[in-house]
This record gives sequence, structure tokens and C-alpha cells, in this order.
Amino acid sequence: MPLSRRTFLKGSCATLITPWLGSGLLLPTAVLATEWSRPAFTAKTPMDALKAYGAAKAAETRDIQIQAPEIAENGGKVEVEITSNIPNTRSLAVFADKNPMPLCSTLEFLPPALPYTRIQLKLAESTRLRIVAKTADGKHHVAFREVKVTLGGCGG
Repeated sequence: MPLSRRTFLKGSCATLITPWLGSGLLLPTAVLATEWSRPAFTAKTPMDALKAYGAAKAAETRDIQIQAPEIAENGGKVEVEITSNIPNTRSLAVFADKNPMPLCSTLEFLPPALPYTRIQLKLAESTRLRIVAKTADGKHHVAFREVKVTLGGCGG
């Protein structure tokens, strides 16, 4: 019986991978992604989420631009565009006050990257968005934006 290409590839892959598995070289030992803050993402109130994120006493600023619709026709998909003009911004966090879990997203930026993002949020109801920017020196800054939702989001 002639050797098919599929059989050949299966056999050669098994032959190459088996020694690596036996030696432990293919076992996951380190995660390259940053640690995510479980307490901040699972908090049920905005203040608990801000405390867990470390931004309970963030200073309000106008250097964070938030472009979001005043009235969102569908809470299941609300597009928000965020730009931070604060020097040395290293991360942006998005909080929706009336969502079941207020912390929606965190984004990390390396030094040459511009602190800009466009994300889509699922909002439970009309709410206030808080955008928290963290700088390289550990300071937190916050900006706010109200969004009215006319059709159900997280809650249905």
C-alpha cells in the first residue's frame, strides 16, 4: 500500500514531538502575558473595582479624550475611542459604573506606543464611563463620560 502524504506527516510529527514531550520541554512553565487583576475584574461596585485596581484616589483630568455616543441605540455594542495626552501613560482602564462587573477592560502600552484605543463595550444600562490612565511613575488620572443606552445590553 502506498504511503500517503497525511500518514507520512502524522508519523514524522509524532517522531519529532515525542522526545520533546518526554523531556518536559513542551510543558508550560511561564506565562508571558501580564498578570490580570482578578479582584478588580470581579468586583461588583465601582468603588471596589477602583480600590482593587489601585485607582481609588485618581486625580480628575481633561487630558484623556473619550469619544463615545451620547445615546447608544444598542447597549450590546457601544464603540468608545480613548486617547491619553498624559505624558508616560502606561495603561488605560475602562470602568462602566452600572455594569454588573464595572471594570470592562485594561490595556497596557510600552513606551514607544501611543496611548490610544478603540474598543466596543457591552453596557447594561445608561451609565457613566470612567477611564483611568496610569503613568510610569504610578500616578492615576481619571476622566468621565455619560452614555445613555436605549436598548438592552448586559441585562437583556
